[in-house]
Amino acid sequence: MNFDAYHISPIKSSDAWKVCNFIISNEDRLKTYFPNTLKQNLTPELSKKFVEKKVKQFELEEEYLFTIKTIETSEIVGLVYIKEIDCTTKQGEFAYCIGYPYTGKGITAKAIHLLSDYAFNDLGLKRLQIIVYKDNLASIQVAKNNNFTWIKTLKNEFTPIGSKPLDMELYELYHEFEQ
Repeated sequence: MNFDAYHISPIKSSDAWKVCNFIISNEDRLKTYFPNTLKQNLTPELSKKFVEKKVKQFELEEEYLFTIKTIETSEIVGLVYIKEIDCTTKQGEFAYCIGYPYTGKGITAKAIHLLSDYAFNDLGLKRLQIIVYKDNLASIQVAKNNNFTWIKTLKNEFTPIGSKPLDMELYELYHEFEQ
């Protein structure tokens, strides 16, 4: 999937080194809301194991990790997960991060738009969720730009490492059927 100067693709084994570079260069940005991803990518060897695991999960349809890369250099500028997939309710959750130099450019919003279509049309999901902290205005804007609707506040939903539990905001998007 291409848009502007970027390409979205499923994680692949050859991405390990680039994932490590992306994670390390955005460590401060990722430590609060992506502590597990960060911890699993602190060295090239750890990234290789992480990517192998994510490729396998993708193949098994358990979780989907996508990279956002520049078309010109193939540098990873962001990651998007479709996770917490419930086959019974046909529901999944987005989690995403973008690198420092690429914030505020609408890249994440465009990626979520394309991947929402993918989740509905290719994965057969009927409901997508974004769970975000109320002060993460950029992430809230991604949800709103993609017609996700605020549903409710989830009390004590997420506990950052070494912090108190945080209330998180739940946004949802439903697949619209053509009549």
